Amino acid sequence: MPQGTIEVLLVCAKGLDNTDFLCNMDPYVILTCRTQEQKSSVASGKGTEPEWNETFVFNVSDGVSDLTLKIMDSDTGSADDFVGEATIPLEPVFLEGSVPPMIYNVVKDQQYCGEIKIGLTFTAEERGEGGYGGQEYGTQDYSGETYGGWRESS
Repeated sequence: MPQGTIEVLLVCAKGLDNTDFLCNMDPYVILTCRTQEQKSSVASGKGTEPEWNETFVFNVSDGVSDLTLKIMDSDTGSADDFVGEATIPLEPVFLEGSVPPMIYNVVKDQQYCGEIKIGLTFTAEERGEGGYGGQEYGTQDYSGETYGGWRESS
């Protein structure tokens, strides 16, 4: 399994079920990658078509296979409402390095309730030093060499 970082670009959501009956809801997203959790800003009054355009970075290691996005509605004076969630498999981004912003279905109680658009970028962690003193093979600089060879011959 790959190790490194996943950069998540949270773009927007569309067609969400409105959990507020009297006014537009104030959606935000809780992003979870295994045990790491991050929260987007609240899109105040944006209702069912919020835009965030925010970037989040997660460290990934062995065993991480997906990213969960839980969309919530921020409510003042009462518990926040669960709007829906999307689970995004990370295998494609591990293979490709990046996945441009794509639309994923948001579900609640196994029912479609909108869509969310995110982009993903994976950056692999450099694995230890090789047998070449930390330099990549083929990158040695021979310009300062002074011992015999073609420079000495004329």
